[in-house]
Amino acid sequence: MASVRTIQVTFDCADPARLAHFWCEVLGYEQQGSACVDPSGVGPRLYFQRVPESKVVKNRLHLDVRVGTGLVGADRVAALEAECARLVALGAVRQQLLLADGVNESCLIMQDIEGNEFCLD
Repeated sequence: MASVRTIQVTFDCADPARLAHFWCEVLGYEQQGSACVDPSGVGPRLYFQRVPESKVVKNRLHLDVRVGTGLVGADRVAALEAECARLVALGAVRQQLLLADGVNESCLIMQDIEGNEFCLD
């Protein structure tokens, strides 16, 4: 059996070019039409396809944007908050800060410009 070497994450959306632009800014990816491509070739390709229906419920899958890796406590929260401020300026919406609970480290729940949930982790 052959192993899978790469994946693409596909998002249904209303405005593919606009959402691709947003996510390229978030991740430092390069925009290729309605897709975002990691310039280093390491991360997955993100593809945005137009669909007629709008988003109505919570995502079953979401992206975690890893900005606090290796940080704990106040240092982690400060990194999450700084990235949150940058993304809000791009049009993201802050939802909720979940503080460390002894099992999980702190993370920040957000929404992109079309209301898709993602986490700053």
